[in-house]
Amino acid sequence: MNIHEYQAKAIFSQFGLKVPIGKVFDQKSLSLEEIRKIGAKQFVVKAQVHAGGRGKAGGIKIVETAEQAFEAAKNMLGTSLATYQTAGVAKPIDHVLIEVTSRIKKELYLAVALDREAALPCVICSEAGGVDIETVAHETPEKVLKFHFDPDQPLKPNLFKPLVDRLKKVSKDIASVESAMASSIAKLAEIFVATDASLVEVNPLGLMEDGSLIPIDAKINLDDNGLFRHPELAALYDPRQEDARETEAKQYELSYVGLDGNIGCMVNGAGLAMATMDIIKLEGGEPANFLDVGGGASKEKVTDAFKIILKDPRVKAILVNIFGGIMRCDVIAEGVLAAVQEVNLKVPLVVRLEGTNVKEGRAILANSKLSVISADGFADAATKVVKAIK
Repeated sequence: MNIHEYQAKAIFSQFGLKVPIGKVFDQKSLSLEEIRKIGAKQFVVKAQVHAGGRGKAGGIKIVETAEQAFEAAKNMLGTSLATYQTAGVAKPIDHVLIEVTSRIKKELYLAVALDREAALPCVICSEAGGVDIETVAHETPEKVLKFHFDPDQPLKPNLFKPLVDRLKKVSKDIASVESAMASSIAKLAEIFVATDASLVEVNPLGLMEDGSLIPIDAKINLDDNGLFRHPELAALYDPRQEDARETEAKQYELSYVGLDGNIGCMVNGAGLAMATMDIIKLEGGEPANFLDVGGGASKEKVTDAFKIILKDPRVKAILVNIFGGIMRCDVIAEGVLAAVQEVNLKVPLVVRLEGTNVKEGRAILANSKLSVISADGFADAATKVVKAIK
């Protein structure tokens, strides 16, 4: 689950990190008087959307007066913003964050992320902050430093001293803030562990003219599986920032992620769903979604899955790929036919069934009067659905 910058900075403050002075506003609370209370000589107005690249897209404005800040915020609120990270879909601007500006001597990058291969959290830092870290890693990998740590040990600044020492060798500016850097890393690590996060990122981390370190931007991604331990964090969920289909899928207990292709996928099991998308790509097609209906889907859930898939106007064909273990193939077949009739399906449908009651499931599809393309195997299913589009 993603949260907004202003929410992430509030969490930073709770853990003792100094953040820029500012206030968040929506259309109802926006007030020139409240902006003046921020007490800045210069203001930065930031659109609050779940995406990076806001500056280049016009979502961040630096202005000289409170009146200008008011106008900039007023012009942003109620509109939407598309950046290079939103895949062409504009996100609504319901809140703006107005902060004081500060003189930055150097921009750094600092994050704590989960390294799944190492099965450990990893601190990632770089002297090249303020830009896309993937670009830095690709073009100048020597500028990206990593440090794994055990989340069960005390997360004290001294633990991260070896990383700070390495950073000092590539950036002389770090020598003057060595202690503050170690402290900032320790606090981010503490936030990561305490909130069950998958990512805590500061880009840029500003090394200020006065020698302090200030998180100019803040990002926290929370692991959905840990939210039951953090109801106060779960309450920060903003459905308006998410794909409407993904939000609806959660209501039906479906795992759905929208993609950019034109072949809708309905599969049971996350591993099989990933493999299905891979084989579609191998055959020259483009999957439109990841959709795992789970191990015990009912007819109703299958119908709900079809409806969500078809809400994407780019879908030109659908591949149903089911391996029946707990789930019976005859139940899936009945669910598929019921869904096809209910949604008045008008795009080609390819169905591959294997496992429990597969003969009964295939017979149900074969005896129906509906146009269903049956596939005998994994590769056959991918070939047929790509061919159906072409």
